[in-house]
Amino acid sequence: MLSAAALLAIISSCAKIDDMPSFEDKSEKQKIDFDIMVTREGKVVEKARSGKMTKSLVEDSDNIATMDTDIPFGLIGIDYQNGTLVLDNAAVKSDGSGYSGLFDNYLWSTSNKVAFSAYYPHVEAVDYSSDLETYAIPYSVEDTHAGPLVSKTVEKAVNQLNMIPLVFQHITNDIGFKICDITPDPQIQGLIHLRKLTAVNVAQAGIFINDILNNSGTWHRQAFYRKVVVFEGDAVVGVGSENEKFVGYDTLEDRLSDSHRFYSIPDDIEIGKQYVEVVYDVDEFTLGGFTYTALKDQVAKFMIYGLLPDNVFVYGKQYTFHLGLDLSKVYKQISFTASVSDWETSIYENNDDF
Repeated sequence: MLSAAALLAIISSCAKIDDMPSFEDKSEKQKIDFDIMVTREGKVVEKARSGKMTKSLVEDSDNIATMDTDIPFGLIGIDYQNGTLVLDNAAVKSDGSGYSGLFDNYLWSTSNKVAFSAYYPHVEAVDYSSDLETYAIPYSVEDTHAGPLVSKTVEKAVNQLNMIPLVFQHITNDIGFKICDITPDPQIQGLIHLRKLTAVNVAQAGIFINDILNNSGTWHRQAFYRKVVVFEGDAVVGVGSENEKFVGYDTLEDRLSDSHRFYSIPDDIEIGKQYVEVVYDVDEFTLGGFTYTALKDQVAKFMIYGLLPDNVFVYGKQYTFHLGLDLSKVYKQISFTASVSDWETSIYENNDDF
C-alpha cells in the first residue's frame, strides 16, 4: 500500500488536460459519431449516442437496475499511440429516457486506437496521469449511497469506432448480516430479540486509482470512518441455522434483496478497529427450577479481525456476516463468522441505482 506521501506525489503529478491536443496532419482528423452501450454485469441498461439522444433499449422494464438519472457518468478516452487524453472526463448525461454525450468539439485521428473507460457518478476533480496512464477518482460515501462504479476498459480503433460497450462494475464492498438462535436446549430457544446492529469504523472516503491499460485499480483510503446502523427495532431471532434470516432495517428478512446491505470502500482490517455492535434482549425464562429475569439492552461487540482472508476487504465482493446467538449458558459468547461471494446482481432488481 502506498504511503500518504507517495500517494500525494502521484496525485500532484497528475497532468489534467483541459484542451484537446492539436494534430499536425489535419487530413486524418474527423468528427466521429458513436454509440455508448451501458450495461451492468452483462445486462443491457441504456443506450446513448454522441450527439442526439436515443431512447433506452430496455423500455418499461422494472427488472433492470439503472443508474440514477439525475447523475451523469464520466467518460475518458486515451489515444494509445501517443498517450494523449482525447476525452477528458466528459460528462454523459441522461434526460430520463437515455444517455448522451456531446463530443462535437473532438477531432479524432482515424489511424489510432483509443482506450475508453468510464466511472459513475461523475465528479469534476478527476486527475489524469499521462506517465502512468491512470486516472484518480476522489470518492466519499456521501456522493451516492450506491457506491462508485468503474467500467472495464474498451479498446477501439478509431476507423472502426461505432459502438463503445461500457460494462460497469462495482468497486466497493457490499456488506450485510444474517442472524439465528443456535441455542441447543429447546426450553430456552426463541427468547432472543434483536434490538440494534451497528457496523463501526466503516471506510467512507478515498481515491480510486484506475489503471486503464491494465484494466485494474487500487483504493487509497482517506482517514474518514463512520458508523452504519444496519438494524434498529425489535425482532425475535429465528431458531436454528435453517431459520437464519437476513437483517433488514427494522425486521428480519428471508430474501437478500429485502435486507439492509450497505456499501463501503475496501479497507485493511486492523486489530481492535472494525467491529460490529449488537444490542439484544432476552425474555424471562425458567430453567432447572430457577427463573431468569428478562435481560434488556445487552451489548456485545464483535471484532472483524481474523474473519476474512488476509484481513482485507476486496472490492467488488459481497460480504455476509453471520451471527449465531446461544443461550445454553445465559452469557455465552456469540459466534461470529463471515462468508464471501461474488456480487449477486439480482439483489439490485427494482432499485433506482446500480
